[in-house]
Amino acid sequence: MTRAREQQICCEDTPYYHCISRVVRKAFLCGYDRTSQQNYEHRRQWVIDRLAVLSEVFCIDICAYAIMSNHYHLVLYINKEQVDGLTDVEVVERWRKIYNGPDVIQRFIDGEKLSSELLTLVKETIDKWRNRLEDISWFMRCLNEHIARKANFEDNCKGRFWEGRFKSQALLDQQALLTCMTYVELNPIRAKIAETPEGSEFTSIKQRVEESSQKQQGKSAQETKRIALKAFVDKTKPVNHCIPYSYQEYLALVDWSGRIIKAHKRGAIHEDLPPILLRLNIDPEYWIKTMSPKGCHHFSHALGCKSILMSYAKKLHINWIKGIGLCSKLFPT
Repeated sequence: MTRAREQQICCEDTPYYHCISRVVRKAFLCGYDRTSQQNYEHRRQWVIDRLAVLSEVFCIDICAYAIMSNHYHLVLYINKEQVDGLTDVEVVERWRKIYNGPDVIQRFIDGEKLSSELLTLVKETIDKWRNRLEDISWFMRCLNEHIARKANFEDNCKGRFWEGRFKSQALLDQQALLTCMTYVELNPIRAKIAETPEGSEFTSIKQRVEESSQKQQGKSAQETKRIALKAFVDKTKPVNHCIPYSYQEYLALVDWSGRIIKAHKRGAIHEDLPPILLRLNIDPEYWIKTMSPKGCHHFSHALGCKSILMSYAKKLHINWIKGIGLCSKLFPT
């Protein structure tokens, strides 16, 4: 049963969410479409460019992404602390990068003396914009609407481009976040369009590897605008501002998982098992099954250990959440 978005996305439950959007028409989002004999590969860059803009506007951090032929995956973090710390002027400056807003806002920014009624309108507008800056639904709307308009213009047609509203999945703990991020990064490997994670075009893992390599070589960043990705924890950053595990361990885990999938050895436990799985108490055998094609399809609105899922279900006033049985095996307590 479809649930209201405010029931699916709530910072009090978790700031991390996995979002997916899929096209509704046969025409591909990106890549080569054999049905229409058209090549839409350039549309992948549309998504990247738009995400780069939105990552500077919204107080929503991008942890992982993968842009596929007819859908895309995002793992997002609602940065509540950041949005609460913005001044009214900063809120206006961010929002007006994508929307103009009423003229009275510019008059307020210019320091013009306004009546009490207009000041009330300005305050209400800024408060509304502030709420939107932490709203995943508005983030996805600003992304999908922009891409749909460009695609429809290019295809010289009207109507829906995306398959209804986007799907969202709450990631309730560290284990769930790690599982989902790795699953997203390995999409091109499972689709057999890439041999290695670092060779997977239009993915966050490739961007991270390239940026890390440039930093080690002392090279400046490329002129093309890139998506601002949420950093992994290290000694120079506060833990609460970062993804809660190290980049090196994450990279090793993605590489190991990708090799297992490519070798068609689901369930095989190698001697070079990344220690992060052991520390987070994740069962390696079920981890490999989850990384396989449609592995995350066994889960529905949320992902996490059994006890957290049961508490989450109780809050939603439901008795059962799809995938709770597999979660109990994947994340044994």
